[in-house]
Amino acid sequence: MAPLTPRLVVPIDVKKQPWEQKVPLHNRWHPDIPPVADVTEGELFRVEMVDWTGGRVRDDNSADDIKSLDLTITHYLSGPLRIVDSEGVPASPGDLLAVEICNLGPLPGDEWGYTAIFERENGGGFLTDHFPTARKAIWYFEGIYAYSPQIPGVRFPGLTHPGIVGTAPSAELLNIWNEREKRLAETSPQTLKLCEVLHQRPLANLPTPENCLLGKIQEGTAGWHKVANEAARTIPGRENGGNCDIKNLSRGSKVYLPVFVEGANLSTGDMHFSQGDGEVSFCGAIEMSGFLELKCEIIRGGMKEYLTPVGPTPLHVNPIFEIGPVEPRFSEWLVFEGISVDESGKQHFLDASVAYKRAVLNAIEYIARFGYSKEQVYLLLSCCPCEGRISGIVDSPNAVATIAIPTAIFDQVRPQQTNTISF
Repeated sequence: MAPLTPRLVVPIDVKKQPWEQKVPLHNRWHPDIPPVADVTEGELFRVEMVDWTGGRVRDDNSADDIKSLDLTITHYLSGPLRIVDSEGVPASPGDLLAVEICNLGPLPGDEWGYTAIFERENGGGFLTDHFPTARKAIWYFEGIYAYSPQIPGVRFPGLTHPGIVGTAPSAELLNIWNEREKRLAETSPQTLKLCEVLHQRPLANLPTPENCLLGKIQEGTAGWHKVANEAARTIPGRENGGNCDIKNLSRGSKVYLPVFVEGANLSTGDMHFSQGDGEVSFCGAIEMSGFLELKCEIIRGGMKEYLTPVGPTPLHVNPIFEIGPVEPRFSEWLVFEGISVDESGKQHFLDASVAYKRAVLNAIEYIARFGYSKEQVYLLLSCCPCEGRISGIVDSPNAVATIAIPTAIFDQVRPQQTNTISF
């Protein structure tokens, strides 16, 4: 039997703009965005993707492209794909869609990526109160390894993965998203702890027709205006999967996505060569164009059978995923701890976000002792294979969070005694 060759269902030309691609792309979630292709369960198929900005970030030393980037473009996705069984019957609402990642990587001829810190007044990041200015690091790929001229003395294997794998929401679920996020956006920032330092970021990114790309729905038509004003932004992860940025969703992994519309309407994008847990600088993975080779299986009635709603409706569910067998393995780590006490000395109650922020700041201060600027370390911790943990969440008043950094990615960062030899 001849080896299977994946069928290319979404080709990408990186020299073209997202709206110029042969197969239309989209950057919103909506049940009325038409599928661009049918895929049969069990079929091996290939999807190519632009980087999340659609090529607006350049391979150079200037961060001006990051500083001025319009975030209403996010994220350019490939799809939707209508998934059918061997008899041509599409996936149905209430099913589970099992999506197996058989292979993935950067697009040939485009083997580079970038990590960035957004400007405080344009996106910011987890530590924007400490790092308010746009910065960028370019990474080049050598097989499984990445290195950056902007962060010398560092080289590591990537855990390549898609930041976004998701199904289309139903009209009912879309309305739930929009209503709850609108209520949050109307909340005073002063009531939310993290917004004391992330004041410039909206509490939620509500629908907007600005820079809206809706696949086969042509801009300017009556249908376009309706969908553009309703369609959910792709920035957060939600019940459909979406932008969950789970770094372990790599080669050999399988994700089980709830199906909310006929055909599931699967979309993918936001490819990462590598990412640290938390993606703390916001544009924090090694962002790149790339491809996925996938297989799908429809599990009929799987939502009710395997997913327990946590909320007022059966739609309030979340995906499940299996970690694949192929990951970089590190045996030596430096681990930095943080607790729920902020930089002013204020005590917070079991706040894991504050604790993780402190852990990341502690790591930055330490690594900077070895000749790196703090901006370099912030970028690095956002994209290298570091591991974040909530180590304690019950012992009032402090949550305990940790960030573990593999020492093998550096030339030398371990503490060591300075030996003075006397003669």
